Amino acid sequence: QVRLVESGGGLVQAGGSLRLSCAASGLTFSNYHMGWFRQAPGKEREFVAAIYLSSSNTYYSDSVKGRFTISRDNAKNTVYLQMNSLKPGDTAAYYCAARFFAYGGSYSDTSRYDHWGQGTQVTVSS
Repeated sequence: QVRLVESGGGLVQAGGSLRLSCAASGLTFSNYHMGWFRQAPGKEREFVAAIYLSSSNTYYSDSVKGRFTISRDNAKNTVYLQMNSLKPGDTAAYYCAARFFAYGGSYSDTSRYDHWGQGTQVTVSS
């Protein structure tokens, strides 16, 4: 059974930092592209960042580019999201997701991801 478990969320003031982690089990982690998405109340789930099998391939939404960094440790079956210079607009539930490498489609398309975590809440106060 595949499990993705996020951690590291919390309450932080604007300008602060958080590091999210997502621990994966039940799959061959090195065969999966990984993504982070977020969903604010009343809004659709949106793409934040993605990292392919090779950590040299990373992608970001325009809203977080330059502030967030995605990384992965295949030895620990874990993907991370370092979030700096946080803004109140970053407040949302953050989800990690896994997509088998052989499947096509855009890294930002939620429908292309096979497995999802339960989410971790990030709240940024002004």
